[in-house]
Amino acid sequence: MMNGELDLIIDGKYYNNLDVVGFSQMLKDPSYCYKFYWLEAIVKMISRDVVNTSFNDIIDEMICNAWYTVLEFHVHLSGFLLGEPRDALELAVITLQELSGLRADADTESIRNEISKYDNALREYKNRLTRNVPYRALSGFFDNAKHNVDWGRTGALIKYAQLLNQSTPLPYVIGESAGLKREVAFSEEWISLIKDNTVSILGWIQFEKVKWLQSNNPEVPSLVYKLAPMDEKMRKLNHVRALWELILEQQPIIDVFKDTPIEKGKYDIDHFIPWSFVMNDELWNLMPMDSSLNSSKSNKLPDWNRFFGKFANNQFILYGMINDDSHPQIRNSFEKCYKDNLHSIWANQELYRRGNTQTEFYNILEKNMQPVYDSAKRQGYLVW
Repeated sequence: MMNGELDLIIDGKYYNNLDVVGFSQMLKDPSYCYKFYWLEAIVKMISRDVVNTSFNDIIDEMICNAWYTVLEFHVHLSGFLLGEPRDALELAVITLQELSGLRADADTESIRNEISKYDNALREYKNRLTRNVPYRALSGFFDNAKHNVDWGRTGALIKYAQLLNQSTPLPYVIGESAGLKREVAFSEEWISLIKDNTVSILGWIQFEKVKWLQSNNPEVPSLVYKLAPMDEKMRKLNHVRALWELILEQQPIIDVFKDTPIEKGKYDIDHFIPWSFVMNDELWNLMPMDSSLNSSKSNKLPDWNRFFGKFANNQFILYGMINDDSHPQIRNSFEKCYKDNLHSIWANQELYRRGNTQTEFYNILEKNMQPVYDSAKRQGYLVW
């Protein structure tokens, strides 16, 4: 895949009579995110050797694939309309979570079980997902065939696709059963191509999906990392913990939430603004906190008015000690954070420069953190 464009290996044994250009247009001109999740679901099902399926089963796959992005990272799939999510897939995920109580990190099997249990409550959203995308996703093939298509007549679309499939195989053909039971049959030749190029195709879909989601979530940072569960090992906190250990040896640090001294060995390094929103381990957003509170805070936002001042005070203590020439060991420990925890330009150029008064330090920290905090709050993060 080059620059986000689909680059499939063409092998005459399989692909000479396949419309690869039409396939590359399956994600063009989206009105909602459905196209991305529809094609992603199909590719993943084909990779699991599924040959025949239904609208209903593909949509169940879509719900599973969107689950973590919507619930853990509060990403909106197609923006808002009159204060409500406009995307039926997002609404299906939210509704299922409210009914089932499943966690954001639930496994796929658990999600499928709950979909089956609450299928009637999800039916309205599922039906909305089938109105256009199964047919519109094939529009690139129709365009290449230079045939005028009546998009308002589902029956005519199905018959035209079946006819076109006889001369130019389509990735799938749609059956004539009603509603969510409508059949979807994958083409044998396209199955071969998709299996041979699964990684490239999924990478292309993800690239296009990220562009769409970012345009609908302009305030959300690091969105490319929010399409699937992340490995906890990505978090880089060892140097920050070592820095706070040295500070704790020199003077007490008051827990932001408990108003009691942090006890060595009984604290965690945690993010003030949740990691699931910022997706980084920047020093200016990290604090020691009592281990017993970490699970209850989880990925919630601490109440700004109640806790930010205390957080900023601890940050200023850290700032003072790293700039105190009588503590070279602390300064050295701070410099070890450069690789993983000191990337923000504003922090390096303004916050940690020598000579800031406490008021100046507080104002710099607030000026840069509050917009991020407010963005997370607008995105749907709960306040703790």
